[in-house]
Amino acid sequence: MIRSHLVYGREYRSGTRLESCSQKVHHRLVIVFELISKIESIETIAIGSKISDIARLHKMYGKGRWRKLKGFGRVRLTDGSEYDAELHWYEAHGIGRKELKVKQLLD
Repeated sequence: MIRSHLVYGREYRSGTRLESCSQKVHHRLVIVFELISKIESIETIAIGSKISDIARLHKMYGKGRWRKLKGFGRVRLTDGSEYDAELHWYEAHGIGRKELKVKQLLD
């Protein structure tokens, strides 16, 4: 069971200060969800220098072979409703999956 909090399109675990978000955004989007299935149909979107946030990923999580991935899974929102969703995240060997976010609810 993974609990994720999406704030401004970025993931923050509970206890993390929101002031650490340095990205400028024009809208405020907060989605709290729980991943309730395995992620399927995983595809690579970008690798290494093709990732626009690669410098930030190195600074926040460490150097690694970063990949931006997408896949599909089932999520449960805070109101108890369940949806199939398109998910995006970053991942590096030895570091793991970071910044899991819902890009689109499909149901």
